[in-house]
Amino acid sequence: MDLSALFMWLGFFLAAYSVVGNDVIQTLGTFLTSNEQKVRWQTLWLFAASILSLTLIYGYINADIDYGRLDKFVMPTHYEWYFVLPPLVLMVITRLGIPVSTTFMILSLFSLNEITGDLGDMIASVFDTEQKLGGMIHKSIMGYIIAFSSAILIYLGISSITEKKFLENPLDESKRHFWTVAQWITTAFLWSQWLTQDLANIYIYLKGGEELSAFGFVISLLIMVGLLAFIFYRRGGAVQNVVREKTNTADIRSATFVDLIYGIILYVFKYDYFGLWGGKLPMSTTWIFIGLLVGREIAIRARVHKKLNKVLFRMIAADLGKVFFGLVVSVVLVFIIKIISS
Repeated sequence: MDLSALFMWLGFFLAAYSVVGNDVIQTLGTFLTSNEQKVRWQTLWLFAASILSLTLIYGYINADIDYGRLDKFVMPTHYEWYFVLPPLVLMVITRLGIPVSTTFMILSLFSLNEITGDLGDMIASVFDTEQKLGGMIHKSIMGYIIAFSSAILIYLGISSITEKKFLENPLDESKRHFWTVAQWITTAFLWSQWLTQDLANIYIYLKGGEELSAFGFVISLLIMVGLLAFIFYRRGGAVQNVVREKTNTADIRSATFVDLIYGIILYVFKYDYFGLWGGKLPMSTTWIFIGLLVGREIAIRARVHKKLNKVLFRMIAADLGKVFFGLVVSVVLVFIIKIISS
C-alpha cells in the first residue's frame, strides 16, 4: 500500500501546526501581547488570517506559493514515514516553550540528497556555505548578528525619546486610536514579510504548491487559517513568554517600533540587497527575531535603566541557548534520518 500521499499531507499538517505555533510568535507576539487586554482574540485572528489568505492566494495564482524560497530545492517524488519526524520533534519542542528554527528543522530534511552517508562529510556540510544546510546556517547567523547590532544602535539612539517616555508615561487613551492604527499597519507589513519567507517551511511538503489543484489549495488554506485561530485562542502558547519577559513589550507603542524594525530587517534580508547571504535561500527568522529582542533589551537597559546586570545576561544566555539547542537538534535529526534512509 502506497502511503506517500498520506505522509505528504500529514507532514504538511504537522509542519503547519509546528511552524505556526513556533514562528508566528516572532511576528505576531508583540501584536498579541499589546492587544490581548483590549481586543478580542477573534478580531486579532481575523486580521492576521486575512493577510495570510491574501498572501497565499496571490502566491497560488502566480504559481509561487513559496515566493522563490524553494527554487534551489529538489522536490521529492515519494514521501517516506521519516518525513513526518522533523515537524513532530518541532511540535514537542514548541510545547516546551523553546523558540526553534523551523528552517533548519524542516528544510534540512529536503537536502538529504546533497548529504553523503559519511559522518565526516555530514559534519563538514554544516560549515560549507556552498551546501544548502551550511548556506542556511551562514545566512541565519548573519541575520542574528545584523539584527542584534542594528537593534543596539537603533535603540541606543531612540530609547531616550521612546522607551523611556513610554515607561514613564502610560498611554493617553485619547492617543490609543493613532497607535492602534500604526501598530496594525506595521504588523501587517511584518506579517507579510514573514509569510513570504517562511511559507516555504510548510509548503515544501506539498512540493511548493506547484502540483496543487484548486481544491487541494483551498484545503491547505483552511488548515492554515484554522491552526492560526488555535494559536490566537491559546494567546500564543508557551513560546509567547519569550516576548512577554522583554521590557515593555505589552505597550502598543513599543510593540509598533519592534514590528517596524523587524519587518525592515526581514525585507532587506529577503531580497539580499548587499549580496552577502545567499539571495532567496531560506533563513532562520527565529535567529533574527531573537537577535533583535536581545539587542533591544541591552540598549534599553543601558540607556534607560543605566545598568546591565546578571539577570539580563542570564536572559540573553537562555535565549541563545534555546535557539542553539534547536539548531543542534535539527542537524542531528537530519543526520539520523540520512542514516536511516540510506
